[in-house]
Amino acid sequence: MHLNLRFPALLGAAAAISQAALSQEAGQQRPNIIYIMSDDHAYQAISAYGGPLKDLASTPNIDRIGKEGIRFDRCLVTNSISGPCRAVILTGKYSHLNGFLNNEGQKPFDGSQQTFPKLLQKAGYQTAMIGKWHLMSDPTGFDHWEVLPGQGSYYNPEFITSEGRHTEKGYVTELITEKSLKWLDEARKTGKPFMLMMHHKAPHREWQPGPNELTLYKNVKFPETETLFDDYSNRGTAEKTQDMTISKTMRIEEDLKLYKDKSKMKSTGLTRMDSLQMANWNAVYDPIIKEFYSLNLTGLDLVRYKYQRYLQDYLACIAAVDKSVGEVLDYLRESGLDKNTVVIYASDQGFYLGEHGWFDKRWMFEQSYRTPLLISWPGVTKPGSVNSDMVSNIDLPETFLEIAGVKVPDDMQGRSMVPILKGKTPSDWRKEHYYHYYEYPGSHMVKRHYGMSTERYKLIHYYYDIDEWELYDIKADPQEMKNVYNDPEYASIRKYLHKRLAKLMKKYGDSEQLAKSFLPEN
Repeated sequence: MHLNLRFPALLGAAAAISQAALSQEAGQQRPNIIYIMSDDHAYQAISAYGGPLKDLASTPNIDRIGKEGIRFDRCLVTNSISGPCRAVILTGKYSHLNGFLNNEGQKPFDGSQQTFPKLLQKAGYQTAMIGKWHLMSDPTGFDHWEVLPGQGSYYNPEFITSEGRHTEKGYVTELITEKSLKWLDEARKTGKPFMLMMHHKAPHREWQPGPNELTLYKNVKFPETETLFDDYSNRGTAEKTQDMTISKTMRIEEDLKLYKDKSKMKSTGLTRMDSLQMANWNAVYDPIIKEFYSLNLTGLDLVRYKYQRYLQDYLACIAAVDKSVGEVLDYLRESGLDKNTVVIYASDQGFYLGEHGWFDKRWMFEQSYRTPLLISWPGVTKPGSVNSDMVSNIDLPETFLEIAGVKVPDDMQGRSMVPILKGKTPSDWRKEHYYHYYEYPGSHMVKRHYGMSTERYKLIHYYYDIDEWELYDIKADPQEMKNVYNDPEYASIRKYLHKRLAKLMKKYGDSEQLAKSFLPEN
């Protein structure tokens, strides 16, 4: 649905571009920036990245950003969990410096510190934050903000503004879209450049599809991932003691919405639905529930069933996000802003869609460590470009600042990707990346670890709770199924990576003494 249909009072005819927008185009003022981020969107679930889901659950609008710009195939996060990733993107600093290390047991984000929105504000940009914030604090550095409390709700959600809380009727993805389009329409009339952070809740657990997507994948059978029944042999204690498997951890009722006793729904966001929303929901789910309990599934058959239900709901949530991206792109075209607006699509981090039998994130293994990133900058990025350089979420704020012509502060730890967007990767671009995850004990019981990745190798240290090392040869073992840390054939590689990891920890100011303690003697 295009904005001129949904908000006729705001746009009028699509050709009626404001004088401010015309003068902006004529003067080629600093680019506008729209950063769209979903929550827990796996790159495997974006058709632009290919893979077995490409034709079964396509994302044509997200793909448009890549077709009009560039797709990054090696964007890595510094700490694979939602809140910390958001803090990294705001500050351009690793978790140990910005102070936001975990989702659980964490103090609110320190909004008094330097962030890129504040720097853009000082440079004359209008700034807005709409959607999922998830930092336990009020946003700072934004002229306008309207955010979900905590994780937020899919149906009839609450929003927080500087004036307090209020509830709105509707589906959260559609509401965030409407609010973002409304703000964009107001911002463009000023003639000033703008920066919008548009953050979706979807497709975060418990994956509640919207009213327009309830039956979208009802009859689709998705291919099983190769490692769905991973037994974690050739791996260590951490993999064998986690709590995030589809088989044991994924809840039949809360996660898959297969409520035998609907009184248990009281603890979920489903009870926020009004009677009509609930009737539509029940019309779809009641037959599914009846069939499921008639099957009496156990063992591997139950895992396979859970996997299918999981993907059907998860991907339906993404379909609504994809529609949202399409509405934003259509609005930019219809309003004449498309020629001078940089559009970025990303997730806070990656996610597991059954790989290693898992859902969720947290690990330094590929599916959670790597996040989707697509950027379109008209007249700058070559349409249809694909890039395999090792970029990171910590590079995003520096990139936004350079796009806006603002000096990047020396204390930011990432690096602007603008040269890459222009098709000229610097010769000294990073060849290795540092990672540090802190949340344990906690949800899913993934033990704390840090490590580094090169193009071919990945070195991981589970230090705090156990003292175990893992080394993976990504080229020889792309599924990361065999730890070769103690393999004599990798002795020289192990020694080299230890030294490189110590240098990275020193570079980023993270536990230098600890780094020294594990260096080889020679």
